[in-house]
Amino acid sequence: MNKTLKSILQFIVFFGVGFSILFFLYQRNNAAFQEQCQIDGIPLDQCSLLQKIITDFQEADFFWLTMVVIVYLLSNVSRAIRWQMFFKPLGYKIGFWTSYHAVMLGYFANLGLPRLGEVLRPGAITRYEGVPIEKAFGTVVTGRILDFLMLFIVIGISLISEYDALLKWLEDNADLSSKVDGLINSPLLKIGAAGTIIGLVLLFFFRKKLMETALFEKVKGIALGFWEGISSIRKVDNIWAVAGYTVFIWLMYFAMTWLCMFAFEPTKGITAMQGLMVFVFGALGMVVPAPGGMGSYHAAITAGLVIYGIPEVEGFSFANILFFTIQLFGNVLLGLIALLYFSRKTPVVDMNAEAR
Repeated sequence: MNKTLKSILQFIVFFGVGFSILFFLYQRNNAAFQEQCQIDGIPLDQCSLLQKIITDFQEADFFWLTMVVIVYLLSNVSRAIRWQMFFKPLGYKIGFWTSYHAVMLGYFANLGLPRLGEVLRPGAITRYEGVPIEKAFGTVVTGRILDFLMLFIVIGISLISEYDALLKWLEDNADLSSKVDGLINSPLLKIGAAGTIIGLVLLFFFRKKLMETALFEKVKGIALGFWEGISSIRKVDNIWAVAGYTVFIWLMYFAMTWLCMFAFEPTKGITAMQGLMVFVFGALGMVVPAPGGMGSYHAAITAGLVIYGIPEVEGFSFANILFFTIQLFGNVLLGLIALLYFSRKTPVVDMNAEAR
Protein backbone atom coordinates (compact mmCIF):
# COMPACT_ATOMS: atom_id res chain seq x y z
CA MET A 1 0.00 0.00 0.00
CA ASN A 2 2.85 2.38 0.83
CA LYS A 3 4.50 1.68 -2.54
CA THR A 4 1.19 2.26 -4.32
CA LEU A 5 0.63 5.53 -2.48
CA LYS A 6 4.20 6.63 -3.23
CA SER A 7 3.74 5.88 -6.94
CA ILE A 8 0.48 7.81 -7.00
CA LEU A 9 2.04 10.80 -5.26
CA GLN A 10 5.04 10.76 -7.63
CA PHE A 11 2.71 10.63 -10.61
CA ILE A 12 0.70 13.57 -9.25
CA VAL A 13 3.87 15.63 -8.65
CA PHE A 14 5.46 14.96 -12.05
CA PHE A 15 2.17 15.27 -13.90
CA GLY A 16 1.61 18.53 -12.06
CA VAL A 17 4.99 19.84 -13.22
CA GLY A 18 4.26 19.02 -16.84
CA PHE A 19 0.66 20.22 -16.72
CA SER A 20 1.66 23.48 -15.01
CA ILE A 21 4.22 24.28 -17.71
CA LEU A 22 1.73 23.36 -20.43
CA PHE A 23 -1.04 25.41 -18.81
CA PHE A 24 1.27 28.43 -18.41
CA LEU A 25 2.27 28.20 -22.08
CA TYR A 26 -1.35 27.87 -23.14
CA GLN A 27 -2.43 30.87 -21.07
CA ARG A 28 0.38 33.05 -22.40
CA ASN A 29 -0.19 32.03 -26.00
CA ASN A 30 -3.95 32.32 -25.64
CA ALA A 31 -3.55 35.93 -24.43
CA ALA A 32 -1.31 36.74 -27.40
CA PHE A 33 -3.73 34.99 -29.76
CA GLN A 34 -6.71 36.94 -28.48
CA GLU A 35 -4.75 40.20 -28.72
CA GLN A 36 -4.02 39.43 -32.37
CA CYS A 37 -7.71 38.66 -32.91
CA GLN A 38 -8.60 42.13 -31.62
CA ILE A 39 -6.10 43.67 -34.01
CA ASP A 40 -7.60 41.67 -36.88
CA GLY A 41 -11.14 42.60 -35.83
CA ILE A 42 -12.16 39.04 -34.94
CA PRO A 43 -14.72 38.73 -32.09
CA LEU A 44 -13.24 37.13 -28.96
CA ASP A 45 -15.98 34.49 -28.85
CA GLN A 46 -14.64 33.28 -32.21
CA CYS A 47 -11.02 33.39 -31.04
CA SER A 48 -10.09 30.19 -29.20
CA LEU A 49 -6.50 28.96 -29.14
CA LEU A 50 -7.69 25.46 -28.21
CA GLN A 51 -9.93 25.41 -31.25
CA LYS A 52 -7.03 26.68 -33.38
CA ILE A 53 -4.80 23.83 -32.18
CA ILE A 54 -7.55 21.28 -32.93
CA THR A 55 -8.11 22.82 -36.36
CA ASP A 56 -4.38 22.91 -37.11
CA PHE A 57 -4.15 19.23 -36.18
CA GLN A 58 -7.11 18.37 -38.42
CA GLU A 59 -5.65 20.36 -41.33
CA ALA A 60 -2.12 18.97 -40.94
CA ASP A 61 -0.89 16.86 -43.84
CA PHE A 62 -1.71 13.27 -42.85
CA PHE A 63 1.01 11.87 -45.13
CA TRP A 64 3.81 13.65 -43.25
CA LEU A 65 2.32 12.75 -39.87
CA THR A 66 2.31 9.11 -40.98
CA MET A 67 5.97 9.46 -41.95
CA VAL A 68 6.69 10.82 -38.46
CA VAL A 69 5.18 7.70 -36.88
CA ILE A 70 7.07 5.42 -39.30
CA VAL A 71 10.49 6.96 -38.54
CA TYR A 72 9.65 6.80 -34.84
CA LEU A 73 8.96 3.10 -35.26
CA LEU A 74 12.27 2.64 -37.14
CA SER A 75 14.20 4.41 -34.38
CA ASN A 76 12.84 2.00 -31.79
CA VAL A 77 13.49 -1.05 -33.98
CA SER A 78 17.11 0.12 -34.19
CA ARG A 79 17.21 0.69 -30.42
CA ALA A 80 15.89 -2.83 -29.79
CA ILE A 81 18.53 -4.40 -32.07
CA ARG A 82 21.30 -2.36 -30.43
CA TRP A 83 20.09 -3.46 -27.02
CA GLN A 84 20.22 -7.11 -28.10
CA MET A 85 23.88 -6.64 -28.98
CA PHE A 86 24.69 -5.53 -25.41
CA PHE A 87 23.41 -8.81 -23.94
CA LYS A 88 25.39 -11.17 -26.15
CA PRO A 89 28.79 -10.56 -24.42
CA LEU A 90 27.04 -11.29 -21.11
CA GLY A 91 26.07 -14.74 -22.37
CA TYR A 92 22.38 -14.03 -23.07
CA LYS A 93 20.55 -14.22 -26.39
CA ILE A 94 17.55 -11.92 -26.17
CA GLY A 95 14.72 -12.30 -28.69
CA PHE A 96 14.07 -9.26 -30.90
CA TRP A 97 10.39 -8.98 -30.04
CA THR A 98 11.09 -9.12 -26.32
CA SER A 99 13.72 -6.40 -26.71
CA TYR A 100 11.48 -4.25 -28.92
CA HIS A 101 8.34 -4.53 -26.79
CA ALA A 102 10.38 -3.86 -23.63
CA VAL A 103 11.56 -0.60 -25.23
CA MET A 104 7.99 0.39 -26.11
CA LEU A 105 6.75 -0.60 -22.65
CA GLY A 106 9.37 1.75 -21.18
CA TYR A 107 8.21 4.71 -23.27
CA PHE A 108 4.59 3.93 -22.44
CA ALA A 109 5.40 3.86 -18.70
CA ASN A 110 7.19 7.22 -18.95
CA LEU A 111 3.86 8.81 -19.85
CA GLY A 112 2.64 8.01 -16.35
CA LEU A 113 5.80 8.55 -14.33
CA PRO A 114 9.06 10.04 -15.70
CA ARG A 115 11.98 7.57 -15.84
CA LEU A 116 9.72 4.68 -14.75
CA GLY A 117 10.41 3.14 -18.13
CA GLU A 118 14.12 2.89 -17.31
CA VAL A 119 13.14 0.48 -14.52
CA LEU A 120 10.42 -1.48 -16.35
CA ARG A 121 12.59 -2.11 -19.42
CA PRO A 122 15.29 -4.14 -17.64
CA GLY A 123 12.59 -5.59 -15.38
CA ALA A 124 10.85 -7.07 -18.43
CA ILE A 125 14.14 -8.56 -19.69
CA THR A 126 14.76 -10.10 -16.26
CA ARG A 127 11.26 -11.53 -15.98
CA TYR A 128 10.96 -12.93 -19.50
CA GLU A 129 14.59 -13.68 -20.46
CA GLY A 130 16.17 -14.51 -17.09
CA VAL A 131 18.90 -11.84 -17.19
CA PRO A 132 19.90 -10.66 -13.67
CA ILE A 133 18.27 -7.30 -13.06
CA GLU A 134 21.52 -5.46 -12.26
CA LYS A 135 23.09 -6.60 -15.56
CA ALA A 136 19.98 -5.71 -17.54
CA PHE A 137 19.88 -2.29 -15.91
CA GLY A 138 23.57 -1.80 -16.69
CA THR A 139 22.88 -2.30 -20.41
CA VAL A 140 20.15 0.36 -20.23
CA VAL A 141 22.67 2.78 -18.74
CA THR A 142 25.13 1.92 -21.53
CA GLY A 143 22.50 2.87 -24.09
CA ARG A 144 21.81 6.12 -22.28
CA ILE A 145 25.51 7.00 -22.21
CA LEU A 146 25.67 6.54 -25.99
CA ASP A 147 22.54 8.67 -26.37
CA PHE A 148 24.05 11.48 -24.30
CA LEU A 149 27.20 11.37 -26.43
CA MET A 150 25.04 11.69 -29.55
CA LEU A 151 23.11 14.55 -27.96
CA PHE A 152 26.37 16.44 -27.34
CA ILE A 153 27.48 15.78 -30.93
CA VAL A 154 24.15 17.01 -32.32
CA ILE A 155 24.30 20.10 -30.09
CA GLY A 156 27.81 20.81 -31.38
CA ILE A 157 26.75 20.48 -35.02
CA SER A 158 23.73 22.72 -34.52
CA LEU A 159 25.76 25.37 -32.66
CA ILE A 160 28.33 25.50 -35.46
CA SER A 161 25.75 25.66 -38.23
CA GLU A 162 23.27 28.01 -36.55
CA TYR A 163 25.60 30.07 -34.35
CA ASP A 164 24.50 33.46 -35.73
CA ALA A 165 20.78 32.73 -35.32
CA LEU A 166 21.27 31.44 -31.78
CA LEU A 167 23.47 34.40 -30.81
CA LYS A 168 20.82 36.83 -32.04
CA TRP A 169 18.16 34.98 -30.02
CA LEU A 170 20.32 35.14 -26.89
CA GLU A 171 20.87 38.87 -27.40
CA ASP A 172 17.13 39.37 -27.75
CA ASN A 173 16.60 37.39 -24.53
CA ALA A 174 19.41 38.84 -22.41
CA ASP A 175 17.32 38.46 -19.25
CA LEU A 176 17.95 34.71 -19.42
CA SER A 177 21.54 35.14 -18.25
CA SER A 178 20.40 36.92 -15.08
CA LYS A 179 17.95 34.08 -14.37
CA VAL A 180 20.71 31.50 -14.81
CA ASP A 181 23.00 33.48 -12.47
CA GLY A 182 20.21 33.63 -9.90
CA LEU A 183 19.75 29.85 -10.10
CA ILE A 184 23.48 29.18 -9.69
CA ASN A 185 23.68 31.49 -6.66
CA SER A 186 20.48 30.23 -5.04
CA PRO A 187 20.75 29.19 -1.35
CA LEU A 188 19.04 25.85 -2.09
CA LEU A 189 21.75 24.87 -4.58
CA LYS A 190 24.50 25.86 -2.14
CA ILE A 191 22.89 23.85 0.68
CA GLY A 192 22.62 20.83 -1.61
CA ALA A 193 26.29 21.10 -2.63
CA ALA A 194 27.40 21.45 1.01
CA GLY A 195 25.29 18.43 2.04
CA THR A 196 26.83 16.33 -0.73
CA ILE A 197 30.37 17.24 0.35
CA ILE A 198 29.62 16.46 4.01
CA GLY A 199 28.10 13.11 3.04
CA LEU A 200 31.17 12.15 0.98
CA VAL A 201 33.49 13.10 3.85
CA LEU A 202 31.50 10.95 6.31
CA LEU A 203 31.56 8.01 3.89
CA PHE A 204 35.34 8.34 3.61
CA PHE A 205 35.97 8.33 7.37
CA PHE A 206 33.57 5.44 8.13
CA ARG A 207 34.38 3.44 4.99
CA LYS A 208 36.06 0.53 6.88
CA LYS A 209 33.08 -0.06 9.15
CA LEU A 210 30.69 0.17 6.21
CA MET A 211 32.72 -2.38 4.24
CA GLU A 212 32.30 -4.94 7.04
CA THR A 213 28.48 -4.92 6.90
CA ALA A 214 26.31 -7.47 5.06
CA LEU A 215 24.56 -4.60 3.32
CA PHE A 216 27.85 -3.49 1.78
CA GLU A 217 28.48 -7.00 0.40
CA LYS A 218 25.02 -7.06 -1.13
CA VAL A 219 25.44 -3.61 -2.66
CA LYS A 220 28.89 -4.62 -3.90
CA GLY A 221 27.45 -7.66 -5.69
CA ILE A 222 24.75 -5.55 -7.31
CA ALA A 223 27.31 -2.92 -8.33
CA LEU A 224 29.58 -5.54 -9.92
CA GLY A 225 26.68 -6.94 -11.94
CA PHE A 226 25.64 -3.42 -12.88
CA TRP A 227 29.19 -2.63 -14.02
CA GLU A 228 29.29 -5.86 -16.05
CA GLY A 229 26.16 -4.69 -17.85
CA ILE A 230 27.64 -1.27 -18.57
CA SER A 231 30.98 -2.70 -19.74
CA SER A 232 29.23 -5.05 -22.18
CA ILE A 233 29.84 -2.49 -24.90
CA ARG A 234 33.56 -3.26 -24.78
CA LYS A 235 32.87 -6.89 -25.72
CA VAL A 236 30.27 -6.53 -28.46
CA ASP A 237 31.01 -8.39 -31.69
CA ASN A 238 30.85 -5.30 -33.88
CA ILE A 239 31.34 -1.92 -32.22
CA TRP A 240 30.84 -0.19 -35.57
CA ALA A 241 27.40 -1.74 -35.87
CA VAL A 242 26.55 -0.35 -32.43
CA ALA A 243 27.77 3.07 -33.56
CA GLY A 244 25.75 2.78 -36.77
CA TYR A 245 22.54 1.89 -34.94
CA THR A 246 23.13 4.77 -32.50
CA VAL A 247 23.58 7.29 -35.31
CA PHE A 248 20.51 5.89 -37.09
CA ILE A 249 18.39 6.25 -33.93
CA TRP A 250 19.26 9.92 -33.70
CA LEU A 251 18.81 10.52 -37.41
CA MET A 252 15.28 9.17 -37.02
CA TYR A 253 14.71 11.37 -33.97
CA PHE A 254 15.70 14.41 -36.00
CA ALA A 255 13.59 13.21 -38.94
CA MET A 256 10.51 13.13 -36.70
CA THR A 257 10.84 16.85 -35.99
CA TRP A 258 11.78 17.91 -39.51
CA LEU A 259 9.23 15.77 -41.37
CA CYS A 260 6.47 17.09 -39.11
CA MET A 261 7.36 20.61 -40.26
CA PHE A 262 6.14 19.70 -43.77
CA ALA A 263 2.77 18.79 -42.29
CA PHE A 264 2.15 22.27 -40.86
CA GLU A 265 1.91 25.26 -43.19
CA PRO A 266 3.76 27.88 -41.02
CA THR A 267 6.82 25.62 -40.62
CA LYS A 268 7.20 24.33 -44.19
CA GLY A 269 9.95 26.87 -44.92
CA ILE A 270 12.26 25.67 -42.13
CA THR A 271 15.54 24.31 -43.54
CA ALA A 272 17.17 21.06 -42.42
CA MET A 273 19.83 22.79 -40.28
CA GLN A 274 17.24 25.09 -38.74
CA GLY A 275 15.15 22.00 -38.04
CA LEU A 276 18.18 20.45 -36.35
CA MET A 277 18.39 23.40 -33.94
CA VAL A 278 14.67 23.10 -33.15
CA PHE A 279 15.20 19.38 -32.60
CA VAL A 280 18.03 20.13 -30.13
CA PHE A 281 15.72 22.47 -28.20
CA GLY A 282 13.10 19.72 -28.05
CA ALA A 283 15.64 17.09 -26.94
CA LEU A 284 16.75 19.34 -24.09
CA GLY A 285 13.11 19.92 -23.16
CA MET A 286 12.64 16.16 -22.76
CA VAL A 287 15.24 16.15 -19.97
CA VAL A 288 12.78 17.87 -17.60
CA PRO A 289 11.02 15.26 -15.42
CA ALA A 290 7.49 15.59 -16.78
CA PRO A 291 5.31 12.76 -18.19
CA GLY A 292 6.51 12.23 -21.77
CA GLY A 293 8.08 15.69 -21.70
CA MET A 294 4.66 17.32 -21.45
CA GLY A 295 4.94 21.08 -21.16
CA SER A 296 8.72 21.30 -21.13
CA TYR A 297 8.89 19.83 -24.64
CA HIS A 298 6.24 22.27 -25.86
CA ALA A 299 8.11 25.22 -24.36
CA ALA A 300 11.43 24.14 -25.88
CA ILE A 301 10.07 23.46 -29.37
CA THR A 302 8.18 26.76 -29.35
CA ALA A 303 11.33 28.66 -28.30
CA GLY A 304 13.35 26.94 -31.02
CA LEU A 305 10.88 27.96 -33.72
CA VAL A 306 10.73 31.56 -32.46
CA ILE A 307 14.44 31.86 -33.32
CA TYR A 308 13.51 31.49 -36.98
CA GLY A 309 10.64 33.95 -37.00
CA ILE A 310 7.77 31.52 -36.40
CA PRO A 311 5.17 33.27 -34.19
CA GLU A 312 4.98 31.78 -30.72
CA VAL A 313 1.32 30.83 -31.16
CA GLU A 314 2.13 28.89 -34.34
CA GLY A 315 5.15 27.29 -32.67
CA PHE A 316 2.99 26.16 -29.77
CA SER A 317 0.47 24.68 -32.18
CA PHE A 318 3.24 22.83 -34.05
CA ALA A 319 4.62 21.48 -30.75
CA ASN A 320 1.20 20.03 -29.93
CA ILE A 321 0.85 18.43 -33.36
CA LEU A 322 4.27 16.74 -33.08
CA PHE A 323 3.86 15.82 -29.41
CA PHE A 324 0.44 14.20 -29.68
CA THR A 325 1.23 12.47 -32.99
CA ILE A 326 4.17 10.68 -31.34
CA GLN A 327 2.44 10.07 -28.00
CA LEU A 328 -0.94 8.86 -29.28
CA PHE A 329 0.03 6.97 -32.42
CA GLY A 330 3.47 5.96 -31.15
CA ASN A 331 3.87 5.52 -27.42
CA VAL A 332 0.27 4.82 -26.43
CA LEU A 333 -0.68 2.50 -29.31
CA LEU A 334 2.63 0.61 -29.41
CA GLY A 335 2.80 0.58 -25.61
CA LEU A 336 -0.59 -1.12 -25.39
CA ILE A 337 0.57 -3.68 -27.97
CA ALA A 338 3.66 -4.28 -25.78
CA LEU A 339 1.43 -4.90 -22.75
CA LEU A 340 -0.60 -7.40 -24.77
CA TYR A 341 2.61 -9.11 -25.92
CA PHE A 342 3.97 -9.56 -22.40
CA SER A 343 0.58 -10.66 -21.06
CA ARG A 344 0.77 -13.64 -23.43
CA LYS A 345 4.46 -14.40 -22.84
CA THR A 346 5.49 -16.93 -20.19
CA PRO A 347 7.84 -15.49 -17.53
CA VAL A 348 11.05 -17.36 -16.71
CA VAL A 349 11.59 -15.47 -13.44
CA ASP A 350 8.96 -14.88 -10.74
CA MET A 351 9.75 -11.29 -9.70
CA ASN A 352 7.26 -11.42 -6.83
CA ALA A 353 8.83 -14.57 -5.43
CA GLU A 354 12.29 -13.01 -5.59
CA ALA A 355 11.01 -9.90 -3.80
CA ARG A 356 9.60 -12.09 -1.02
